[in-house]
Amino acid sequence: MTAAAEMVLQDAWRLPIEERSSIAAHLIDSVDEVADIELSPAWRAEIDSRIESIRDGIAKLIPHDEVVAGVRRRLSEQLTEKQKPFPPHG
Repeated sequence: MTAAAEMVLQDAWRLPIEERSSIAAHLIDSVDEVADIELSPAWRAEIDSRIESIRDGIAKLIPHDEVVAGVRRRLSEQLTEKQKPFPPHG
């Protein structure tokens, strides 16, 4: 995020919830307009295949909070491993 965007975000946090909600809605609408981009046939096929897997119950969906918790756990484990001293040589 740019410094200008960070400043806008910090200012927005100070607004009442109603104003933040209105701003958020306007921003989402502006992104939705851009989201109508052309996809290559390969990407369209991939998206359709994933949607079909979800509808058919083949795909295993994992809630966002579980994914984040798992990522944090693995990162913590990796950091712990990196902080272990090397075993004595010899």
